[in-house]
Amino acid sequence: MAKTFGFGNRANLSLAALNGFICIFAAWWGGKFAQRFGNFTALKLGFFTMAVALTCGMFVPTVRGQIVVMGAMLIGMCFTWPTLEAMASEGETSAGIQRMVGLYNVVWAGTGALADFMGGMMLDKLGLKSIFYVPAAIMFFQVVITFWLARRTRVSPIQEPASSGNLTQPLQGCDPLTPQSQSSLGPSRTGQHSATLGFEAESLRDSQAAIAATKPNPRPIAKAKWFLRMAWLANPFAYIALNTVIAVVPGVANKLGLSATMAGFCCSVWCFARFAAFFGLWAWSGWHYRFRWLLTAYLALLLTFALIVLAPNLAVLVAAQIVFGGALGLIYYSSLFYSMDLSETKSEHGGIHEAAIGFGNFAGPAVAASSLYFLPQYASSGVVGVCVLLVGGLAGLFAMRGRMR
Repeated sequence: MAKTFGFGNRANLSLAALNGFICIFAAWWGGKFAQRFGNFTALKLGFFTMAVALTCGMFVPTVRGQIVVMGAMLIGMCFTWPTLEAMASEGETSAGIQRMVGLYNVVWAGTGALADFMGGMMLDKLGLKSIFYVPAAIMFFQVVITFWLARRTRVSPIQEPASSGNLTQPLQGCDPLTPQSQSSLGPSRTGQHSATLGFEAESLRDSQAAIAATKPNPRPIAKAKWFLRMAWLANPFAYIALNTVIAVVPGVANKLGLSATMAGFCCSVWCFARFAAFFGLWAWSGWHYRFRWLLTAYLALLLTFALIVLAPNLAVLVAAQIVFGGALGLIYYSSLFYSMDLSETKSEHGGIHEAAIGFGNFAGPAVAASSLYFLPQYASSGVVGVCVLLVGGLAGLFAMRGRMR
């Protein structure tokens, strides 16, 4: 938008705020739709909508047309995120959710980092329209893959592993030993049956103990819901910071004299830092239900946000992004993991998780754009406004922590 239509910081921030506003409602609807009509139906609709919107974007020459294309693409996208999150975690134990959510985060963050890293070079080499036809081709391919997977799933249903079933149920072919069943057995058969059941009960206890030992952290049941609420609060504030950074970083790159390719390389460092954080959090579960980790990440986010948008040189810009990406990773991972770990309707909870992100996508750029509109004489007024908002989020975290005790 900056290159084609001359958008400045205020216009970019306003567009980012509109992006977030759409996501608040579209993600919530997308999650409910997937919960009601099925995951594959939601994926087909989402991928196809994005493919059509991106294809139309190549032939729309006006600002308003491009905004409509953006809105349609976002709506389609919001039908995929909650669905994929639910599909990754349904039928899993707490330990399984840790593993599957970790894998999900690593995959999407890694591909997202690669896209940001290559985006500037793609624009330089393939031209502006490549931002439409390259992702459109990927979306059409995903539509085909989704139809194939849906058909394969109907033909060969995936059986749940035995470990995810209800281990408290009697084993097949072995009825519980009741007085009636004892009377129907001869003395020798009763003793043999009792011995068999005793062995099975011992094996059952061993299996349950083994599963309990693999859980990352036994949930503090009385406090678990508070951790979910705190993560749901922190995550939109993290996206307030992130989407403000995304909106103003082209101006930071211009100020530092970076080309489009160099800007793509240097301004995507936070993506790789977030990817590394996801990988570490996937491998290590000691952060589960630990307030100090969430608090440390939030404080680091607040500090490095200010450093990125006010970066005086390239070294500060890169170093701040490393910490910023790590903090983003832990906050996002907390919100998604707790949402999946503490819910039965996972698609719907995934929609709430994504709608909270949409609120962050809206609020941060909206506050920054409003500050620049009402206080245009102060170039850093938008940054100050967002920092005040982030401090408000920090106060909310402390208030929730106090109520949890």
